[in-house]
Amino acid sequence: MDFAGFTFLLLVKDGLLVIPISSRQERTLAKPVEVEGIGFITGSFVTLRFCPAAENTGIVFHRTDLSPKTFIPAHVSNVTGTNRRTTLGQKPFQVTLVEHVLAALSGLRIDNCIVELNAGEPPGLDGSAGEFVDALKKAGSVSQNSKKMIYGVESPIIVESNGSTLALHPCEGTGLKMTYFLDYGNQSPIQKQVHTQNIEPALFSREISRCRTFILEEEAEMLKSQGIGSRTTAQDLIIFGPKGPIDNPLRFANEPARHKVLDMLGDLALLGVDLCGHVVAYRSGHPLNVELARTLSQKLKMSMQPTMLRAA
Repeated sequence: MDFAGFTFLLLVKDGLLVIPISSRQERTLAKPVEVEGIGFITGSFVTLRFCPAAENTGIVFHRTDLSPKTFIPAHVSNVTGTNRRTTLGQKPFQVTLVEHVLAALSGLRIDNCIVELNAGEPPGLDGSAGEFVDALKKAGSVSQNSKKMIYGVESPIIVESNGSTLALHPCEGTGLKMTYFLDYGNQSPIQKQVHTQNIEPALFSREISRCRTFILEEEAEMLKSQGIGSRTTAQDLIIFGPKGPIDNPLRFANEPARHKVLDMLGDLALLGVDLCGHVVAYRSGHPLNVELARTLSQKLKMSMQPTMLRAA
């Protein structure tokens, strides 16, 4: 498979690949809530508003600054870019850097929400999902009548590219666990590290949601030369120089690996259903995250067709 310049190898075993495991009640917000801040990409001041939505709506981005009204469902079928961030929709009707917003909603199990924003990106804030989580908790949530399905796999599904791998493994129960192995090589100022996390609302809020985007100093300078992140400083996210983070201490010793878990959760939320199992990543990023979501989406459709319930 090819996507965004990457070549992927899909490895699967025999048998049904995506199967229903359980379900839970869908949830939406009890009331609207706003978050404001500077966008990392454009440097514009952005207002984002989380709004309650009817059951079975899913997560939908609404660009209030465009005419005609533009609604972009947060689904893997709408992904148009994965270079350093995840982008949905076609220009000019698109929104980028959606993964932190989606991680906050998914981590708190908010299933139906209209995300209004007056720009092509959410506020960057501190490069984490922490302020989104705070706002969503302030709004509160309510249960809805419809069921949110929880799916798992009978055998591992693995995607890999250029030495990076990402896999969903079956495991007992209905929970989701994520492990990220970060390795930029022996010469990188970012040390090799790993983090494993059970994805539950309380644990996500405490252990993952406040872990920030990180970037190398030379990458930050290159992006600024391209007009990206012109108003972003070392205090707004983690910038690694030769001796480590610049003017911004880490919140966890392995904060970069934890942030990668946050990104995985946000990107895999584009599947539109809950997953159970163990997601294991080695050096993966947005392209592989989205490719796994895309592969699972395809296999899910196959599993729902009785005539296709046979070895992949």
